Amino acid sequence: MSFIRPEARAALWRWREVLFGVAMALSASAWALSSYGILRAIALALAALGVIAILAGFQRTRFRGRGGGQGVVQVIEGQVTYFGPLSGGAVAISELAALSLDGRSKPAHWLLVPDQGAPLQIPVSAEGADALFDAFSGLHGLRTEHLLRIKQAKAAQLQVVWRRADVQTKINALH
Repeated sequence: MSFIRPEARAALWRWREVLFGVAMALSASAWALSSYGILRAIALALAALGVIAILAGFQRTRFRGRGGGQGVVQVIEGQVTYFGPLSGGAVAISELAALSLDGRSKPAHWLLVPDQGAPLQIPVSAEGADALFDAFSGLHGLRTEHLLRIKQAKAAQLQVVWRRADVQTKINALH
């Protein structure tokens, strides 16, 4: 028997990293106020880690979707796999040439374009799509704030989020 409504539990779960960071920062700050010497230094370091956890948690929460969409996403050892009802596929993050967000479809889709092969389309509301945040964060040169801004804008167009540097150089050479 649960004493928390399912909607409230879902909201708490969505903000879990931020809540953990707040709890860590507050408890470490209280510890720092009541201690001296090396213990105070350790407590202040833990409070700083709590603040970092809060900031990282805000980014993750902004990226996280509602879930419950079509298909399932798995990210295992740098490979993104999408199991959809009509399509699916896998792309290694190391082989990505470009990443886009296609807001023209409902719901919006991530478009992962590999060096070779067909692009992989993943609905932003797919189950497990929040794991893509860590996968995308590993892309060299990707600005996380730019990614979050594009995702939250919900523009009805295809927006390029990231291109690998050598791909951008080839595009510039064509123009």
